[in-house]
Order: sequence, then structure tokens, then C-alpha cells
Amino acid sequence: MAHDGKRFRISRRLLLGGAIAAGGLTWAGSTLARLARDPSGPKDAGRIADADGMSLASPPSKGLPPHDPELPWLAKGGELNDASALSRTPVYGVVGVTEEGHVARALAFARDNGLKVSMAAVRHSMGGHAFDDHALVLDMMGFDRIELDEKARTVTVQPGATWHEIQNLIHPRFAVKAMQSTDIFSVGGSISVNAHGMDHRAGSIAGSIRSMRVMLADGSVVNVSPTENADLFRHLVGGYGLFGVILAATLEIVPNAVYRTSRSIIRSEEFPQVFANEIGAHDGPSLFYGHLSTAPGNFLEDMIVYRYDKTTDAVPADMPPLAEPGAVAVKRLIMNLAKQGGLFQRLKWFAEKNLEPEFESCTVPRTQAMGEGEACLVSRNDPMHDSVPYLFNDLGGETDILHEYFVPRSEYLSFIGAAREILRNQDLPVLNASIRVVDAEDIALPYAVEPAFSLVLYINQGTDEAGNASMRKLTRDLIDLTLLHRGRFFLPYQPHYTAQQLLESYPEVPLFLNTKRQYDPGEFFTSTFYRVLKSMAGDAPLPGPA
Repeated sequence: MAHDGKRFRISRRLLLGGAIAAGGLTWAGSTLARLARDPSGPKDAGRIADADGMSLASPPSKGLPPHDPELPWLAKGGELNDASALSRTPVYGVVGVTEEGHVARALAFARDNGLKVSMAAVRHSMGGHAFDDHALVLDMMGFDRIELDEKARTVTVQPGATWHEIQNLIHPRFAVKAMQSTDIFSVGGSISVNAHGMDHRAGSIAGSIRSMRVMLADGSVVNVSPTENADLFRHLVGGYGLFGVILAATLEIVPNAVYRTSRSIIRSEEFPQVFANEIGAHDGPSLFYGHLSTAPGNFLEDMIVYRYDKTTDAVPADMPPLAEPGAVAVKRLIMNLAKQGGLFQRLKWFAEKNLEPEFESCTVPRTQAMGEGEACLVSRNDPMHDSVPYLFNDLGGETDILHEYFVPRSEYLSFIGAAREILRNQDLPVLNASIRVVDAEDIALPYAVEPAFSLVLYINQGTDEAGNASMRKLTRDLIDLTLLHRGRFFLPYQPHYTAQQLLESYPEVPLFLNTKRQYDPGEFFTSTFYRVLKSMAGDAPLPGPA
């Protein structure tokens, strides 16, 4: 006897929909995991072909010598790249320096065999500043001893030491006086670009250097300071490794003061007034930075002002060790999603405004904080102890590039408005934008010749020809705007500028190159960046007397 009961059947439409949903969830999970995961290794996406028509590739000399077996080679031959992933360069070899004798022997070997020499460490400059075609490269990362002199309030460091390592050694009693805004960089690299950071009162690295020991091209060792061999000092600081090998630098340090942290959101056009009345005032904060929105509809319009006001000169006895960055995968995911534009840029700005304060780490023990009510207190070392691991990813075919543009403070309002329009009307994702403060610098290639504000940009690009072309056009547009406002662009980044833009921004370049040849007649110390400078300067006349 047949039964009339209804049998449950899965329709083709339901089956297809379920398959699509499951596939979508699998794809989404896989994509999010890929965006959040740690890098599997350094990126290497080839090499930008030229700088204003000059080919960056250079042929090797004939008859390269065999490698000296007495030197500690990390590589014999091979290629190097930098943080841009777009500076792949063949080198003669890489010597792993761990002691002063390695430098002396490597330089002697290079001189005897007609080789050129470059110095490298973290390699976060982005335009071939740390190596050159077929050069002998000194890798300084293992040359990193640090000596603390508590009485003199100084640290004497070898050039491969990173700010991260220095902070860990001098914490909790002391803190760095001047450094870059993150701690991943080497001291030698920071000196070579004259870096600046969160302390607008301390200024750039130049102002905190007591003295340096330097090995010159002929192997001699000299001491330099603002008063001893002062001309050489002015060329070593911000000299991009072209005048000598820094063997040690003695740097000022300061007490690890306690700061009350606070933040406010202002319109970006309000910043000059806020700086004049609050940030730059005598009783203003010791540290600060301004972070601009990159969200559509609010692009470079709102700014979060982070400030750190001193409450006491010393941390309590129970101050804990410095913590490493947290929530790395989440921060990396948010950053990488922002590269997709629109909605995700808005999500990133929402997180920065609303979620970030909830995860703020108040590091000064509660026994100290009780006197400050519910204030969030940190030591000076804390906000500068960030190795930004979330900025490094495992995404192929793309890279993130830094820019920095300095304009006189009176030019800020017109400059920021015009920069907003340029950046809105191009296709490369702007991932971060911030405002810094610098003063005039007495060095050979100053990025500021009067008090200035700087716009720092972190921009994503594809690593193919189209991505490089887009970045080149954007760079030149922003440099033209900066020059229109009597400003300068920072030199540690990609060489997308023209010769005219370089010389208009840095009229000191011909004199800089002439002085380089006085200290280094054989042009022994070199880099791809140095060849770019020489090519672009051409027959430009030396500047006349001031």
C-alpha cells in the first residue's frame, strides 16, 4: 500500500545558495587570514628603472676580485633591497660588521681592489640609500653595543643599535631625548637622515648628538661634534652615509618622565592656532602628534591631536618593563582592509576615533596614578616604544611608501587644502597622514630652513609599471605644490623627483657634492642615491656666498 506522506527534498536553488554561502564564508575567512598574517619574509618586487631618465642600473667593473677570506661575509655577491621592495640591487658582497676591526679591514680591502663601499642597517630608506650596484656593503646591524653613562646622562652606541634596544636598556630611569617616531630604526640610519619624531621641543637627532667617532675613506678615525670638526659633523648628520662610517655616537638622554595622555579631535585648519596657543606654548605638552583622517567625506579634514603632558620627572620604583605592541593581527587587518578604499577607510577612522581609546595602555602603576584620578599615565618611553609590526604584511604585488613634505608654518593652511585636492583626485590609497613639527636645521642638506610643519603620508601602490607610474606622478605633483609654498621634500624616499625639483628644493646639493669630493676624493663611499644626486646636479653652479 502506497503512502502519501510528503518527502523533504532539497531544491537545486537551495543547494546552490548554500554552496555559494559556504564558498563565500570560506573565501572571506581565507582573505581575512591572509590580510592579518605575519610577513613570510622581506618583500622583493624588482627595481624602479630610472630617476628622471637616468638608469639606476649600473654595469659591473671588469675583473672583480675574489672575496677576502678573512672578512665575515654574510653574502658573496647576491642582491639587496630596501623597505620599498622596489630597489633590488646586485652587490659585490655583504660584510657582517660586529667590531671596529671589520670596518678597517673591509675598507682596506675595498681600497686595494678598486671597490666602492656602502653602509646598511635596517634599510628603511626607500631609494637605494644603503647600497649600490656591485659595491661592498657593510651590514652594521651586529655592530650594536650600547654603553650608559648615568652621571653624564648619555649613551654611547654603535651604529647598528636600534632605538628599541636603547630604550630597553635605559628604561625605566632614562629615556631617549630625540628619535624617530617609531623605534625600529638604527642609530646610524637615523643620524644619516637627521630623523625627527614626537618631541617637538627636542628637535631632530642633530640636536642630541654630543659627539661621534668616524672612520674616513682613507681609514683614519676622527672625532666630530658641533664644535670639533664641525664642518664634517654637518655633512655626516643628514649626509646619507656618504662621508664616512660612524663607529660610535654619544647621545643625550633625559629622565623617563611621567606623562598624562589626552586626545582631542579638531579640524585640520585649526591646527596652526592650536599649536601656537597650546602645543607650542611654554606649558604645553612634551610630546605630541597629529593624525589626520583618510576617510572619504572627511579626507584630511579632521585631526586627532595626541598630547603627553608631564606630571612628574621620574617614574615610580615599581615601573614595569616596556611592553611590546599588542593586537598586531587586528591592526594589520584594519590597515590592509583600508587599501580597498571607501567603506574600509571609514571603518579605520571609526576605529581610530572610537575604539583605540578603549585599548589605550596606561603603563604607570596605579599607586602613582591615584594622585591623578582617572587619568591615563605613561612614561616617556612608552609612546615611542612601538616597532609597528602591523605595518608589515604578506601581500604580494603591492608595497607601502612613505612621503614627507615640509612647509613654513605660515603656509600650512593653503598647503593642506591644496594637498587634500591632489590626494583626493588620484587612485593610490592613502593609508595614514600625520602632521609633525620641525625647526630650522644647521646641516648641509636641511629639510627645514625655518620653523615648519610637515605632512607625513603612507601610501599604498602596486609594484608593477602602472603602480610606479602613478606614484611618480603623485610624488611630482606633491613636490610642485610644496615648492609653491616655499617648502622642501624629504630625501630618504623614492627618487621620483626631477632634477629641477631637487635643485629648487635643495639648492645646497652642488656644494654638498663638492664637499663630499673634498673629504672623499675617490668617491669611495657610494650609493644609488649618490649617483642620482650627481646625475641631477650635473653642471649646476655652486651657490654663491651668503
